[in-house]
Amino acid sequence: MTLSKKLGAEFIGTFWLVLGGCGSAVLAAAFPEVGIGLTGVSFAFGLTVLTMAYAIGHISGCHLNPAVSIGLWSGGRFSAGELGPYIAAQVLGGIFGAVVLYIIATGKAGFDVSGGFASNGYGEHSPGGYSLASALTTEIVMTFMFLIIILGATDRRAPAGFAPIAIGLGLTLIHLISIPVTNTSVNPARSTAVAIFVGDWAVAQLWLFWVAPIIGAGLAGLVYRWLGCEKTADSEDNS
Repeated sequence: MTLSKKLGAEFIGTFWLVLGGCGSAVLAAAFPEVGIGLTGVSFAFGLTVLTMAYAIGHISGCHLNPAVSIGLWSGGRFSAGELGPYIAAQVLGGIFGAVVLYIIATGKAGFDVSGGFASNGYGEHSPGGYSLASALTTEIVMTFMFLIIILGATDRRAPAGFAPIAIGLGLTLIHLISIPVTNTSVNPARSTAVAIFVGDWAVAQLWLFWVAPIIGAGLAGLVYRWLGCEKTADSEDNS
């Protein structure tokens, strides 16, 4: 598969993740009487990844997330030479998703992007008022576990065909846990896409939602290299 096709797939996939996940939060979470709530938003994010994993996984690997690309590289599953182009495609796809969401959302009278636009935050901008330390810990740990799920589910020894389900449900669980803390990022492209529309505090706090996911993903890649490493015949004989 050519790099341009891989990048096109990553662009489309990340577009869908932001439109579907953030769109559910902005448009449907608190819709009068039939709002989907935090549970619905959590499933929406999980479903975007599950559907795209089946749709484009065979083209680009369906990373949709700079942290995932970095974690796969750290785990020895992805080329360093493609990291930059993948991350650029993911961020641009996410921004395009946010543009479409903004066009839709502003079609309703009274809509105000300063309300958050599904941005991630800590302190006074955390949905539950959680501190910087809580947000940093949450994003590192949740991204770490997300990458462990991805690396394990896509291991050649894992049952074939089920990885998208495990990964999608894993992301759903992560959102169920952490929406109250940070509005859940674990994805710098998703955070960047909506933050640039809010500006102000969302951009000022954006650093955490790059740094923490990258740390968590990088650590997970290293840990899974050890955890998933198969013994050779020689090492078994010597053990």
